[in-house]
Amino acid sequence: MIRFVIPKNDIYKRMSSVEITKDTYLQWYESMLLMRKFEEKAGQLYGQQKIRGFCHLYIGQEAVMAGAMSVLGPQDSMITAYREHAHAIARGISANEIMAELYGKATGCSKGKGGSMHMFSKELGFYGGHGIVGGQIPLGAGIAFAEKYKGTNNVNVCYMGDGAVRQGALNEAFNMAMLWKLPVVFVCENNGYAMGTSVARTTNMLDIYKIGLGFDMPCAPVDGMDPVAVHNAMDEAVSRARKGEGPTFLEMRTYRYKGHSMSDPAKYRSKEEVEEFKAKDPVESVKETILRKKYATEAWIEEINEKVKAIVDESVRFAEESPLPEAQELYTDVYAQGDYPFIRD
Repeated sequence: MIRFVIPKNDIYKRMSSVEITKDTYLQWYESMLLMRKFEEKAGQLYGQQKIRGFCHLYIGQEAVMAGAMSVLGPQDSMITAYREHAHAIARGISANEIMAELYGKATGCSKGKGGSMHMFSKELGFYGGHGIVGGQIPLGAGIAFAEKYKGTNNVNVCYMGDGAVRQGALNEAFNMAMLWKLPVVFVCENNGYAMGTSVARTTNMLDIYKIGLGFDMPCAPVDGMDPVAVHNAMDEAVSRARKGEGPTFLEMRTYRYKGHSMSDPAKYRSKEEVEEFKAKDPVESVKETILRKKYATEAWIEEINEKVKAIVDESVRFAEESPLPEAQELYTDVYAQGDYPFIRD
């Protein structure tokens, strides 16, 4: 049984420097709906064995991505773990490229070599997709170190799950990030279960954000089911990083409606628990706000629904018709060309 509480949304009362407007809500709805429908289609295709290997769906957690992207700029970067399809969509990788990657096709964003867990886009500042639990945490700190070394104003956001915070590499990365005041925002997407193990079974400290206190790192819990709370928390953290004040650790308390992966029937939780969190569904909540505030009409909602359906359907067609990688691709992208005068030919 999951044992954390969703924090009150007034924990971030400070006015965000990035204003939340009507257009913000409309963008949130469209982006979250695309994440949701893409994942639903991916799950369906996995069942048809069109997608092979591992496949971890993000259904239920979309507010974490929506609230962050309304703060981050194109110059910033992102790195995450293997539940990454929605992260890639939010960052701007096309649904066509993502679906093709799931199919293992040459037109995928990682040329069909990465699959579900290893998607990248250097152009969009999306650095994965990492299958090793917690392996991306020191990498996120390293990307932030590079930005500080180069004297930019850019921020890296490093996502991890609640299971990854038990890795020793987190402690090393947090220590260095604070020591050197690196421009990084560490985000734990706490969906309550590391694979199938409840957080309550792995630690007596259920408030994961408090890990930051051991490093004197600013930290806080956030309602990860509400894009407004996520937006405000991220805005504060990103602003601190841009001003050279160092990292922040945010615990986004969210929930996944599906199992850990497609092979997980999620029998370790009750139907009542799942329904409790579905009552806080971020996609539906944002739609209700749009209609209540008269930001748009039911006709607009239906138009977006059809638009998203067309994007997802097109991504499937694109993936189906794309070619598989050529055999010689096994030997490309393994080593990088460089000028190393100390290495003999």
